[in-house]
Amino acid sequence: MQKNQKGFSINLIAIIVVAALVVAGGIWYFVNNSGQISSKAAGEKLIKYLNEKELPEGMTASLVGVVDEKSVYNIKFTVNEQEVNVFMSKDGKYLFPQSIDMEATPQNNDGTGQTTEIPKNDKPEVQLFVMSFCPYGNLAEDITKPVVDLLGNNMNLTVHYIVSKQDSTYVSLHGDQELNQNVRELCVAKYQKDKFWAFVGKINSDCTAQNADTCWESVAKGLGIDTAKIKSCENSEKSALLDKEIELTTQLGVQGSPQLFVNGVEYTGQRTAEDYKSAICSAFNNQPEACKTVLSSDQAAAQGGCQ
Repeated sequence: MQKNQKGFSINLIAIIVVAALVVAGGIWYFVNNSGQISSKAAGEKLIKYLNEKELPEGMTASLVGVVDEKSVYNIKFTVNEQEVNVFMSKDGKYLFPQSIDMEATPQNNDGTGQTTEIPKNDKPEVQLFVMSFCPYGNLAEDITKPVVDLLGNNMNLTVHYIVSKQDSTYVSLHGDQELNQNVRELCVAKYQKDKFWAFVGKINSDCTAQNADTCWESVAKGLGIDTAKIKSCENSEKSALLDKEIELTTQLGVQGSPQLFVNGVEYTGQRTAEDYKSAICSAFNNQPEACKTVLSSDQAAAQGGCQ
């Protein structure tokens, strides 16, 4: 699991229960009462799962309460004083909305859980889709950075942002300040690409979805970023940049943060720097020497997401 060395606040995860059924990735789940665990056991199992397998070092989940919603358990817990809700199937196996199997051990012939072959070319096209204040997306950025440092210009890696549009209004899951930060990060990537990863890392550690509109500028100035240029970009190019992101996420069927695509194929394996690197290196016609370097696989990023 990726042990995050940076501080950040968990944002609330939006999860929907429709009637007495749960829809997750287009699949309807029905749980037999005969196989259900108690609400107390469900709460204990979730907290154990989060603390042992999902949360980065320095973060601990604490149970607030469990509500029986007939077909699922609605479990509320806190992480770093932020309240989060998640739904669990009555048999204590699945978390929604992503149908995360808490008991699964991802495994296949390459050991990563990736099941679809990634096509090869001379310079792989790599796309990481995130929300700027999704904690899971931030962890994915953490493990992507060493891959970027290692492979550099041997690949074309870009970070993209998940937003939607309702009539003429753009929407980001964690609010307007996240939406604005998505735009600013796109602007930095466009106009000061060499500062992008430093900017993203510092934003993740120093700012939140509640203060990003005031926090970002001092971060940018400290990194030597032209804040006037970024403000101009944010004001004049916002719609064009976001429309392009919406078009791309729609084209690829992106559902949540984070998702990684290599040469147009979604990577579905484990999230460690080494696994990300291996997936990308498998996409070269002729692998560069850097692919022989082994990156850390001891600390995987939390296998959850924001939808």
